[in-house]
Amino acid sequence: MPAFEYTALDAAGRVRKGVEEGDSSRQVRARLREQGLMPTTVSQVAERSNLLRMPVFQARVKPLELALATRQMATLARAGMPIEEVLGTVARQSESAKVKTTLAAVRTRVMEGLPLAHAMGEFPSVFPPIYRTTIAAGEQAGRLDLVLERLADNVEAQNAMRQKIQLAMFYPAILTVVALLVTVALLTYVVPEVVQVFAGMNQELPLLTRSLIATSDALRQWGWLMLLVLIGGLLLGRELLKRPALRYRWDSGLLRMPLLGRLTRGLNTARFARTLNILAGSGVPLLEALNMSASVITNLPMREAVGDAAQRVREGAGIGHSLERSGYFPPMTLSLIKSGESSGTLDQMLERAAETQERELEARIAMVMGVFEPLLILAMGGIVLIIVLAILLPIFELNQLVN
Repeated sequence: MPAFEYTALDAAGRVRKGVEEGDSSRQVRARLREQGLMPTTVSQVAERSNLLRMPVFQARVKPLELALATRQMATLARAGMPIEEVLGTVARQSESAKVKTTLAAVRTRVMEGLPLAHAMGEFPSVFPPIYRTTIAAGEQAGRLDLVLERLADNVEAQNAMRQKIQLAMFYPAILTVVALLVTVALLTYVVPEVVQVFAGMNQELPLLTRSLIATSDALRQWGWLMLLVLIGGLLLGRELLKRPALRYRWDSGLLRMPLLGRLTRGLNTARFARTLNILAGSGVPLLEALNMSASVITNLPMREAVGDAAQRVREGAGIGHSLERSGYFPPMTLSLIKSGESSGTLDQMLERAAETQERELEARIAMVMGVFEPLLILAMGGIVLIIVLAILLPIFELNQLVN
């Protein structure tokens, strides 16, 4: 039975939105009127609408919402419920309108005879390729409940890591913005008012004072232009980084930087290990799992290294030794992968490697932020000190002339 997304008005004139199943839009409209609602729009939920079956319905689901829905589906599937009932129950219980709409549409496709992975494939903006590939492997192996639990663990772990990084960077980001705003306010409003005292002096001002006045004048006259140039430069840099050659050189430079290089390697290694763990543990062939895991790596040289490793694994080499040749992956991760290959516990070692890298990444980010905050405070204090000295030096010289 198709799913229809509707917008309706209740008796109080409030707008109500939701999803309702029915044989046709006319039936859905009649059902809404029976509920005391006045339907304004009723449209069938679908991403594929033409002969080319291109996506036209682009829902966006937050990672936390996807993780919660996946966890609920895993729980119901383990209880033995048919997959169409699982999808319908989770859709009805979800508080997110986007999740409700998407799962109702997926349920419609499943009831029409499509496998779950293929039905989810009609919504690529919600379910990424790795998610769908894992679901397909679970369906083929008859362990969809276990695969859903693995997916829920993976999505939750990635979301937790993302939140920890954002929280760690929140306070330094606020501190940086406040420091910049205070500096700009001092130079554009406070300094011009103070330096008017020196306007009537016939003596040459100190170099530091003249430099401060010139900086203040430039910021007041051309500040808006500087801001536009800065924004334009950032946008231009973003567009240039979309070119593969420039992006590759940029990513290579990141890997060579002392601190950012280790952070980049740690973050991408953790993503790679966790994704390879869930794919290999779900029954996806190892070569396909390697190629799929490479897609979660954002650094191009590291992604290319995984592709090269997959080629050597195809020729009979081990994963650990193949990844080691690039020099990008941490030795601890490589040791765990080699140990897993030799003992037949690769999925367990990959999970341990991901957890190890995530803990190390959290500790390193905390250390960097702990060092950055006092450095920023010292820099702000230095700027204020320079401004104060630039104002006081002419006063000192004037006192010496009077004496």
